Amino acid sequence: MSPSPALRCQVLVVGAGPAGADLARRLARSQVEVLLVDRLADLRTGAFSSAALPWAALERLELPAEVVASRWSHWQLFGPGDQRRHWASGGPLGVVLEFGALRQWLAQEAGRWGSDLLLGATAHRSEAAPEGMRTHLRLVGGRPIEVISDWVVDATGQERGLIGDPAPGPDPLVEGLGVEWLLELPLERWEPWADRLSFCLGSAWVPQGYGWVFPMQRGRLKVGVCRLLDPARPQPPLGALLASLIERLGLGEHRVLDRHGGLIRSTIGRKEPHRRGRLIGLGDAISTANLLGGEGIRHAMTSSQLLAPLLCQALRQPSLADRLIGASYPRRLRQALGWRWGLSGRLARRTWLGLRGPQADQRLDGLLRGLEHKKRAEDLSALLFDYRFERYGLRALPDLLGWR
Repeated sequence: MSPSPALRCQVLVVGAGPAGADLARRLARSQVEVLLVDRLADLRTGAFSSAALPWAALERLELPAEVVASRWSHWQLFGPGDQRRHWASGGPLGVVLEFGALRQWLAQEAGRWGSDLLLGATAHRSEAAPEGMRTHLRLVGGRPIEVISDWVVDATGQERGLIGDPAPGPDPLVEGLGVEWLLELPLERWEPWADRLSFCLGSAWVPQGYGWVFPMQRGRLKVGVCRLLDPARPQPPLGALLASLIERLGLGEHRVLDRHGGLIRSTIGRKEPHRRGRLIGLGDAISTANLLGGEGIRHAMTSSQLLAPLLCQALRQPSLADRLIGASYPRRLRQALGWRWGLSGRLARRTWLGLRGPQADQRLDGLLRGLEHKKRAEDLSALLFDYRFERYGLRALPDLLGWR
Protein backbone atom coordinates (compact mmCIF):
# COMPACT_ATOMS: atom_id res chain seq x y z
CA MET A 1 0.00 0.00 0.00
CA SER A 2 1.46 3.38 -0.97
CA PRO A 3 2.01 5.90 1.81
CA SER A 4 -0.59 8.60 2.38
CA PRO A 5 0.29 11.99 0.86
CA ALA A 6 1.55 14.52 3.39
CA LEU A 7 -0.94 16.98 4.88
CA ARG A 8 -0.07 20.65 4.49
CA CYS A 9 -0.76 23.69 6.64
CA GLN A 10 0.90 26.89 7.78
CA VAL A 11 1.04 25.95 11.47
CA LEU A 12 0.85 22.49 13.01
CA VAL A 13 -0.12 22.57 16.70
CA VAL A 14 0.64 19.30 18.49
CA GLY A 15 -1.43 18.94 21.64
CA ALA A 16 -5.04 20.09 22.07
CA GLY A 17 -4.79 21.04 25.71
CA PRO A 18 -5.76 24.55 26.85
CA ALA A 19 -2.58 26.14 25.43
CA GLY A 20 -2.55 24.34 22.08
CA ALA A 21 -6.28 24.55 21.39
CA ASP A 22 -6.37 28.20 22.42
CA LEU A 23 -3.48 28.98 20.09
CA ALA A 24 -5.24 27.18 17.23
CA ARG A 25 -8.38 29.21 17.97
CA ARG A 26 -6.48 32.51 17.91
CA LEU A 27 -4.50 31.67 14.76
CA ALA A 28 -7.55 30.44 12.87
CA ARG A 29 -9.38 33.61 13.84
CA SER A 30 -6.56 35.49 12.06
CA GLN A 31 -7.04 33.39 8.87
CA VAL A 32 -3.97 31.21 9.46
CA GLU A 33 -4.17 27.63 8.09
CA VAL A 34 -3.90 25.52 11.25
CA LEU A 35 -3.93 21.80 11.90
CA LEU A 36 -4.51 20.88 15.57
CA VAL A 37 -3.65 17.28 16.53
CA ASP A 38 -3.92 15.35 19.78
CA ARG A 39 -3.18 11.80 20.86
CA LEU A 40 -6.60 11.51 22.56
CA ALA A 41 -9.56 10.30 20.54
CA ASP A 42 -11.94 12.19 22.88
CA LEU A 43 -10.83 15.49 24.41
CA ARG A 44 -13.22 15.07 27.33
CA THR A 45 -11.24 12.13 28.70
CA GLY A 46 -8.16 12.27 30.92
CA ALA A 47 -9.53 15.37 32.60
CA PHE A 48 -6.91 15.76 35.32
CA SER A 49 -6.86 19.36 36.60
CA SER A 50 -9.49 20.98 38.74
CA ALA A 51 -8.57 24.32 37.21
CA ALA A 52 -9.41 26.92 39.81
CA LEU A 53 -9.17 30.41 38.30
CA PRO A 54 -9.54 33.91 39.74
CA TRP A 55 -12.52 35.77 38.31
CA ALA A 56 -10.43 38.22 36.26
CA ALA A 57 -8.68 35.36 34.44
CA LEU A 58 -12.01 33.97 33.19
CA GLU A 59 -12.72 37.25 31.42
CA ARG A 60 -9.15 37.78 30.20
CA LEU A 61 -9.04 34.32 28.61
CA GLU A 62 -12.44 34.84 26.91
CA LEU A 63 -14.01 31.69 28.37
CA PRO A 64 -17.78 31.05 28.37
CA ALA A 65 -20.06 29.91 31.18
CA GLU A 66 -20.39 26.45 29.65
CA VAL A 67 -16.86 25.48 30.73
CA VAL A 68 -17.43 26.55 34.36
CA ALA A 69 -18.24 23.79 36.84
CA SER A 70 -18.72 26.05 39.89
CA ARG A 71 -18.05 29.43 41.44
CA TRP A 72 -16.32 29.99 44.77
CA SER A 73 -16.12 32.86 47.26
CA HIS A 74 -14.31 31.30 50.26
CA TRP A 75 -10.86 29.94 51.17
CA GLN A 76 -10.55 27.09 53.66
CA LEU A 77 -7.27 25.69 54.98
CA PHE A 78 -6.94 22.49 57.03
CA GLY A 79 -3.74 21.91 58.97
CA PRO A 80 -1.11 21.57 60.02
CA GLY A 81 -2.60 18.98 62.34
CA ASP A 82 -6.15 19.83 63.40
CA GLN A 83 -5.92 23.55 62.62
CA ARG A 84 -8.65 25.03 60.44
CA ARG A 85 -8.68 28.52 58.92
CA HIS A 86 -11.32 30.25 56.84
CA TRP A 87 -11.68 33.45 54.78
CA ALA A 88 -14.96 34.59 53.18
CA SER A 89 -15.88 37.12 50.50
CA GLY A 90 -19.20 38.80 49.85
CA GLY A 91 -19.09 37.88 46.15
CA PRO A 92 -17.52 35.36 43.78
CA LEU A 93 -13.73 35.33 43.76
CA GLY A 94 -13.29 32.81 40.98
CA VAL A 95 -14.43 29.67 39.23
CA VAL A 96 -13.51 26.01 38.90
CA LEU A 97 -13.40 24.92 35.27
CA GLU A 98 -14.59 21.63 33.86
CA PHE A 99 -11.31 20.66 32.22
CA GLY A 100 -12.71 18.26 29.63
CA ALA A 101 -15.39 20.75 28.61
CA LEU A 102 -12.74 23.47 28.33
CA ARG A 103 -10.60 21.42 25.93
CA GLN A 104 -13.64 20.43 23.87
CA TRP A 105 -14.92 24.01 23.63
CA LEU A 106 -11.55 25.45 22.62
CA ALA A 107 -11.11 22.82 19.90
CA GLN A 108 -14.63 23.44 18.61
CA GLU A 109 -14.01 27.19 18.54
CA ALA A 110 -10.79 26.63 16.60
CA GLY A 111 -12.75 24.51 14.12
CA ARG A 112 -15.48 27.13 13.85
CA TRP A 113 -12.85 29.64 12.73
CA GLY A 114 -11.43 27.20 10.17
CA SER A 115 -8.80 25.11 11.97
CA ASP A 116 -8.61 21.42 11.06
CA LEU A 117 -8.62 18.86 13.91
CA LEU A 118 -7.01 15.43 13.91
CA LEU A 119 -7.57 13.28 17.01
CA GLY A 120 -5.94 9.99 17.92
CA ALA A 121 -2.63 11.06 16.39
CA THR A 122 0.73 10.99 18.19
CA ALA A 123 3.67 13.07 16.93
CA HIS A 124 7.01 11.25 17.07
CA ARG A 125 9.46 13.75 15.61
CA SER A 126 9.67 16.95 13.63
CA GLU A 127 12.54 17.99 11.38
CA ALA A 128 13.49 20.72 8.95
CA ALA A 129 12.93 19.86 5.27
CA PRO A 130 13.31 21.81 2.00
CA GLU A 131 9.56 22.44 1.87
CA GLY A 132 9.28 23.46 5.55
CA MET A 133 8.93 21.45 8.75
CA ARG A 134 8.14 17.75 8.28
CA THR A 135 6.39 16.16 11.27
CA HIS A 136 5.84 12.42 11.57
CA LEU A 137 2.57 11.27 13.18
CA ARG A 138 1.15 7.87 13.92
CA LEU A 139 -2.60 7.33 14.04
CA VAL A 140 -4.48 4.92 16.30
CA GLY A 141 -3.94 1.51 14.71
CA GLY A 142 -0.39 2.37 13.66
CA ARG A 143 -0.87 4.09 10.29
CA PRO A 144 1.85 6.74 9.74
CA ILE A 145 1.10 10.17 8.37
CA GLU A 146 3.27 13.22 7.66
CA VAL A 147 2.50 16.92 7.94
CA ILE A 148 4.39 19.66 6.09
CA SER A 149 4.07 23.09 7.72
CA ASP A 150 5.82 26.44 7.98
CA TRP A 151 5.90 26.21 11.79
CA VAL A 152 5.33 23.49 14.39
CA VAL A 153 4.17 24.23 17.93
CA ASP A 154 4.88 21.71 20.69
CA ALA A 155 1.93 21.97 23.08
CA THR A 156 2.30 18.44 24.48
CA GLY A 157 2.70 19.71 28.05
CA GLN A 158 5.29 18.39 30.44
CA GLU A 159 6.06 15.50 28.02
CA ARG A 160 7.83 17.98 25.71
CA GLY A 161 7.23 15.43 22.97
CA LEU A 162 8.96 17.37 20.19
CA ILE A 163 11.02 20.16 21.68
CA GLY A 164 12.60 17.85 24.26
CA ASP A 165 13.75 18.40 27.83
CA PRO A 166 16.06 21.31 28.58
CA ALA A 167 19.75 20.47 28.79
CA PRO A 168 21.05 19.63 32.28
CA GLY A 169 22.23 22.72 34.08
CA PRO A 170 21.76 25.00 37.07
CA ASP A 171 17.97 25.27 36.46
CA PRO A 172 16.81 21.63 36.44
CA LEU A 173 13.28 20.35 36.02
CA VAL A 174 11.41 20.03 39.32
CA GLU A 175 8.80 17.28 39.22
CA GLY A 176 5.50 16.90 41.03
CA LEU A 177 2.97 14.10 40.84
CA GLY A 178 -0.76 14.52 41.43
CA VAL A 179 -3.70 12.14 41.83
CA GLU A 180 -7.33 13.25 41.83
CA TRP A 181 -10.66 11.50 42.38
CA LEU A 182 -14.09 12.74 41.35
CA LEU A 183 -16.63 11.99 44.08
CA GLU A 184 -20.42 11.90 43.90
CA LEU A 185 -22.28 12.65 47.13
CA PRO A 186 -25.71 13.79 48.38
CA LEU A 187 -26.43 17.50 48.14
CA GLU A 188 -26.52 17.92 51.92
CA ARG A 189 -22.96 16.57 52.12
CA TRP A 190 -21.81 18.55 49.07
CA GLU A 191 -23.14 21.96 50.13
CA PRO A 192 -20.59 22.66 52.93
CA TRP A 193 -17.85 22.40 50.25
CA ALA A 194 -19.74 24.05 47.40
CA ASP A 195 -18.65 27.69 47.70
CA ARG A 196 -14.98 27.34 48.64
CA LEU A 197 -11.55 26.16 47.68
CA SER A 198 -10.24 23.89 50.44
CA PHE A 199 -6.61 22.88 50.95
CA CYS A 200 -5.02 20.38 53.35
CA LEU A 201 -1.53 21.35 54.51
CA GLY A 202 1.04 19.71 56.74
CA SER A 203 3.03 16.49 56.84
CA ALA A 204 0.23 14.66 58.65
CA TRP A 205 -2.03 15.36 55.67
CA VAL A 206 0.34 15.13 52.70
CA PRO A 207 4.08 14.92 53.39
CA GLN A 208 6.06 16.99 50.89
CA GLY A 209 2.89 18.22 49.24
CA TYR A 210 -0.71 19.26 49.80
CA GLY A 211 -4.28 18.12 49.28
CA TRP A 212 -7.38 19.90 47.98
CA VAL A 213 -11.16 19.71 47.70
CA PHE A 214 -12.71 21.66 44.82
CA PRO A 215 -16.46 21.91 44.12
CA MET A 216 -17.62 20.78 40.72
CA GLN A 217 -21.21 20.48 39.48
CA ARG A 218 -23.94 19.95 42.08
CA GLY A 219 -23.26 16.81 44.07
CA ARG A 220 -19.67 16.39 42.85
CA LEU A 221 -16.28 17.19 44.35
CA LYS A 222 -12.76 16.77 43.08
CA VAL A 223 -10.40 15.67 45.85
CA GLY A 224 -6.71 15.36 45.13
CA VAL A 225 -3.17 15.34 46.41
CA CYS A 226 0.04 16.63 44.83
CA ARG A 227 3.60 16.04 45.97
CA LEU A 228 6.98 17.18 44.74
CA LEU A 229 9.15 14.19 43.89
CA ASP A 230 12.16 13.78 46.18
CA PRO A 231 14.83 11.41 44.86
CA ALA A 232 16.65 11.61 48.20
CA ARG A 233 14.04 9.67 50.19
CA PRO A 234 11.24 7.11 49.73
CA GLN A 235 7.74 8.52 49.38
CA PRO A 236 4.49 6.63 50.05
CA PRO A 237 2.13 5.81 47.14
CA LEU A 238 -0.18 8.71 46.33
CA GLY A 239 -3.31 6.60 45.90
CA ALA A 240 -3.22 5.35 49.49
CA LEU A 241 -2.39 8.87 50.68
CA LEU A 242 -5.43 10.30 48.88
CA ALA A 243 -7.71 7.57 50.24
CA SER A 244 -6.53 8.38 53.76
CA LEU A 245 -7.14 12.11 53.24
CA ILE A 246 -10.65 11.45 51.94
CA GLU A 247 -11.45 9.33 54.99
CA ARG A 248 -10.11 12.01 57.33
CA LEU A 249 -12.35 14.62 55.70
CA GLY A 250 -15.40 12.40 56.20
CA LEU A 251 -15.90 11.75 52.49
CA GLY A 252 -14.84 8.13 52.35
CA GLU A 253 -18.22 6.49 51.95
CA HIS A 254 -19.11 8.27 48.71
CA ARG A 255 -18.98 6.92 45.19
CA VAL A 256 -15.82 7.51 43.11
CA LEU A 257 -16.80 8.41 39.55
CA ASP A 258 -13.32 8.84 38.12
CA ARG A 259 -9.67 8.47 39.07
CA HIS A 260 -6.89 10.22 37.21
CA GLY A 261 -3.43 11.62 37.73
CA GLY A 262 -0.74 13.66 36.11
CA LEU A 263 2.83 14.87 36.28
CA ILE A 264 4.08 18.44 36.56
CA ARG A 265 7.62 19.16 35.38
CA SER A 266 8.77 22.74 35.43
CA THR A 267 11.96 24.72 35.83
CA ILE A 268 12.06 27.63 38.24
CA GLY A 269 14.15 30.08 36.25
CA ARG A 270 12.44 29.22 32.92
CA LYS A 271 15.69 29.51 30.98
CA GLU A 272 15.12 26.58 28.62
CA PRO A 273 14.94 27.24 24.84
CA HIS A 274 11.49 28.36 23.68
CA ARG A 275 12.35 27.62 20.04
CA ARG A 276 14.41 25.18 17.99
CA GLY A 277 14.43 26.45 14.43
CA ARG A 278 10.79 26.53 13.33
CA LEU A 279 9.69 24.39 16.27
CA ILE A 280 8.22 26.44 19.14
CA GLY A 281 7.39 25.40 22.69
CA LEU A 282 4.10 26.41 24.28
CA GLY A 283 2.54 26.10 27.73
CA ASP A 284 3.94 23.43 30.03
CA ALA A 285 6.50 22.47 27.34
CA ILE A 286 8.33 25.66 28.36
CA SER A 287 7.57 25.50 32.11
CA THR A 288 4.43 27.60 32.48
CA ALA A 289 3.14 25.25 35.22
CA ASN A 290 3.57 27.00 38.56
CA LEU A 291 4.96 24.71 41.25
CA LEU A 292 3.60 26.58 44.26
CA GLY A 293 -0.04 25.75 43.63
CA GLY A 294 0.31 23.26 40.78
CA GLU A 295 -1.35 25.70 38.40
CA GLY A 296 -0.95 25.26 34.69
CA ILE A 297 -4.02 26.27 32.71
CA ARG A 298 -4.16 30.05 32.96
CA HIS A 299 -0.39 30.43 32.63
CA ALA A 300 -0.32 28.08 29.62
CA MET A 301 -3.08 30.08 27.97
CA THR A 302 -1.12 33.26 28.66
CA SER A 303 1.64 31.81 26.48
CA SER A 304 -0.84 31.18 23.65
CA GLN A 305 -2.18 34.73 23.94
CA LEU A 306 1.32 36.10 23.57
CA LEU A 307 2.53 33.74 20.83
CA ALA A 308 -0.48 34.03 18.47
CA PRO A 309 0.09 37.61 17.23
CA LEU A 310 3.86 37.12 17.01
CA LEU A 311 3.43 33.97 14.92
CA CYS A 312 0.92 35.69 12.65
CA GLN A 313 3.42 38.48 12.03
CA ALA A 314 6.25 36.01 11.44
CA LEU A 315 4.12 34.28 8.78
CA ARG A 316 3.51 37.61 7.05
CA GLN A 317 7.11 38.77 7.41
CA PRO A 318 9.44 35.72 7.54
CA SER A 319 12.51 37.95 7.74
CA LEU A 320 11.39 39.06 11.22
CA ALA A 321 10.91 35.53 12.56
CA ASP A 322 14.13 35.44 14.57
CA ARG A 323 13.34 38.69 16.32
CA LEU A 324 9.65 37.91 16.88
CA ILE A 325 9.85 34.26 17.93
CA GLY A 326 13.43 33.95 19.06
CA ALA A 327 13.62 37.11 21.17
CA SER A 328 10.23 38.79 21.70
CA TYR A 329 8.28 35.65 22.63
CA PRO A 330 10.37 34.50 25.63
CA ARG A 331 10.91 38.08 26.78
CA ARG A 332 7.20 38.93 26.70
CA LEU A 333 6.33 35.72 28.49
CA ARG A 334 8.83 36.46 31.25
CA GLN A 335 7.33 39.93 31.60
CA ALA A 336 3.78 38.55 31.73
CA LEU A 337 4.65 36.02 34.44
CA GLY A 338 6.64 38.64 36.35
CA TRP A 339 9.49 38.57 38.84
CA ARG A 340 7.24 36.94 41.41
CA TRP A 341 7.22 33.77 39.30
CA GLY A 342 10.73 32.71 40.23
CA LEU A 343 10.10 33.70 43.84
CA SER A 344 7.03 31.47 43.99
CA GLY A 345 8.99 28.57 42.48
CA ARG A 346 11.75 28.82 45.06
CA LEU A 347 9.15 29.07 47.80
CA ALA A 348 7.38 25.98 46.44
CA ARG A 349 10.57 23.91 46.39
CA ARG A 350 11.51 24.97 49.90
CA THR A 351 8.02 24.56 51.37
CA TRP A 352 6.90 21.28 49.81
CA LEU A 353 10.17 19.35 49.77
CA GLY A 354 10.85 20.43 53.34
CA LEU A 355 7.39 19.48 54.62
CA ARG A 356 8.14 16.11 56.18
CA GLY A 357 7.95 16.30 59.97
CA PRO A 358 6.88 18.18 63.11
CA GLN A 359 9.53 20.86 62.79
CA ALA A 360 8.42 21.70 59.24
CA ASP A 361 4.78 21.68 60.37
CA GLN A 362 5.61 24.15 63.12
CA ARG A 363 7.26 26.47 60.65
CA LEU A 364 4.31 26.18 58.23
CA ASP A 365 1.88 26.89 61.07
CA GLY A 366 3.82 30.05 61.88
CA LEU A 367 3.57 31.21 58.27
CA LEU A 368 -0.17 30.50 58.18
CA ARG A 369 -0.70 32.40 61.43
CA GLY A 370 0.85 35.34 59.63
CA LEU A 371 -2.00 35.12 57.11
CA GLU A 372 -4.71 35.29 59.74
CA HIS A 373 -4.45 39.07 60.03
CA LYS A 374 -5.54 39.19 56.37
CA LYS A 375 -9.25 39.49 57.08
CA ARG A 376 -10.26 39.78 53.43
CA ALA A 377 -10.45 36.73 51.21
CA GLU A 378 -9.44 38.99 48.32
CA ASP A 379 -6.04 39.53 49.97
CA LEU A 380 -5.50 35.79 50.12
CA SER A 381 -6.41 35.49 46.44
CA ALA A 382 -3.88 38.19 45.57
CA LEU A 383 -1.23 36.31 47.52
CA LEU A 384 -1.95 32.81 46.18
CA PHE A 385 -2.95 33.60 42.59
CA ASP A 386 -0.92 36.71 41.81
CA TYR A 387 2.05 35.81 44.06
CA ARG A 388 1.84 39.24 45.66
CA PHE A 389 3.98 38.27 48.59
CA GLU A 390 4.19 41.91 49.67
CA ARG A 391 0.62 41.42 50.93
CA TYR A 392 2.18 39.07 53.45
CA GLY A 393 4.71 41.69 54.41
CA LEU A 394 8.07 42.28 52.78
CA ARG A 395 9.83 41.79 56.09
CA ALA A 396 8.55 38.20 56.07
CA LEU A 397 10.13 37.30 52.73
CA PRO A 398 13.46 36.15 54.22
CA ASP A 399 11.54 33.75 56.45
CA LEU A 400 9.39 32.54 53.53
CA LEU A 401 12.45 31.72 51.46
CA GLY A 402 14.57 30.42 54.27
CA TRP A 403 17.13 33.19 54.09
CA ARG A 404 17.14 33.39 57.88
